[in-house]
Amino acid sequence: MIDTHTHLYAEEFDEDRKEAIQRALDKGITRFYLPAIDSESHEKMLHLEADYPDHIFSMMGLHPCYVKPETWEKELEMVKNYLDQRAFPAIGEIGIDLYWDQSTLDIQVKAFEQQIDWAIEKDLPIVIHTRESFNETFEVLERKKHPKLRGIFHCFSGNLEQAKHAIDLNFILGIGGVVTFKNGKIDQFLNEIPLENIVLETDSPYLAPVPYRGKRNESSYLDLIAGKLVNIYKTDFSEIDRMTTENAKKIFNKR
Repeated sequence: MIDTHTHLYAEEFDEDRKEAIQRALDKGITRFYLPAIDSESHEKMLHLEADYPDHIFSMMGLHPCYVKPETWEKELEMVKNYLDQRAFPAIGEIGIDLYWDQSTLDIQVKAFEQQIDWAIEKDLPIVIHTRESFNETFEVLERKKHPKLRGIFHCFSGNLEQAKHAIDLNFILGIGGVVTFKNGKIDQFLNEIPLENIVLETDSPYLAPVPYRGKRNESSYLDLIAGKLVNIYKTDFSEIDRMTTENAKKIFNKR
């Protein structure tokens, strides 16, 4: 299996990072994709990738919550420098977040659009963070529509209409712990979305699936998310594993 979105470099893993990674490897989770946040975490993320070159792959990008008036342009310069220096499997996580701060919407949109332009230029997928901002996110994607524009709607928690809209725009859905929540709602319609449009993620250390909800999440819990999809799609675990792994390899160009 592949965890398409995990913050293994986060401080929540400072006490047992190697053990947490080994627990996931022992469960057959062999690839971990790390989304970038901002320049303060780049070094830690890239060092972790270097420690596990066969298993861990870093993305590059500026998270919308870290698009700040005084630093966002400089942060984007650093992202661009990295993208020009070496290969990355994706640009992410990028997007729009109106849950934490609505006052920065204009520069969030500018940062999002700039990173989309780089993704198209370099033929890379993007990994989108969208929180309370589906309409704004879709507006940007419609404006930037391009044959090379593709990627993942990370931690998808929208409705069926929004899911179909994302897929129509050449994106697939990142499904994580929310699918196991009683109030998560996506489990009510997910079986209407073909499995070829889905990848698995944990977003660890956040959004731990039931029965660990409220506690620190980790990549080894990916099997609990896959297990929920077994029930939703009325298929066996090996099929969920096979399809979501194949989808992830395709979106990340088999890196």
